[in-house]
Amino acid sequence: MKLTVACIQMDLAFGDPNKNYQSAESLIREAAAKNPDIILLPELWTTGYDLTRINEIADENANETTIFLQNAAREHGIHFVGGSVANKTTEGVFNTILIIDKNGKKVHEYSKLHLFKLMDEHLFLSRGKSKGLFQLENRKFAGVICYDIRFPEWIRTHTAEGAEALFVVAEWPHSRLSHWRSLLIARAIENQCFVIACNRSGRDPNNTFAGHSMVIDPWGEIIAEAGEKEEILVAEIDLSETNKVRKMIPIFEDRMPDFY
Repeated sequence: MKLTVACIQMDLAFGDPNKNYQSAESLIREAAAKNPDIILLPELWTTGYDLTRINEIADENANETTIFLQNAAREHGIHFVGGSVANKTTEGVFNTILIIDKNGKKVHEYSKLHLFKLMDEHLFLSRGKSKGLFQLENRKFAGVICYDIRFPEWIRTHTAEGAEALFVVAEWPHSRLSHWRSLLIARAIENQCFVIACNRSGRDPNNTFAGHSMVIDPWGEIIAEAGEKEEILVAEIDLSETNKVRKMIPIFEDRMPDFY
């Protein structure tokens, strides 16, 4: 099964959801013109890392963002791995991916499990409690957020349950660009799956971000990679390659989890 994916590597207006919704709407139209099956957005794309104000600018139960993505999915007939949003609930503010299918149905949501202390996430955000596994087109995928990729055991939890591709949404800083590239390639090789990773571009008052959204195949070969500026990265993946690689080197059959 072949799928065309589009990563919207957008710059973000710091702490300004209205401006970011407007920018995203325009970029989604531009991406949709390239006829992708799935569109990705970056991490915390409605607010950026304005964490000190996150409680006031977060989306109540992610309602506004969900409706925004549902309308876009129906209008364009495209699935969305809708980046992540500051999701304000009665239990706190979560960093939540929204998965919306092309008919506008919310398929799944996943809130970031690993909070990044270097950017003070643990002071302002609540930790997620569930996996990122979801299905589109009757195929299993997984969605994770930024810092999650530094935890190979978390990624393996998903691929051991059959995920054929890993969707990553991020605000990864430029200072650790080499880590971003190396970790994504490693996650693809060790899990024998496609990795589709959408990072943001630009800068905020505290950080410059790396861009370099990437699409990587199950051998760890880079299919497509963006630069550092705002860009829409489009690539085709063939999910049959995942199964071929997993049969060629059967790491999932050869695992010895009783010893790990």
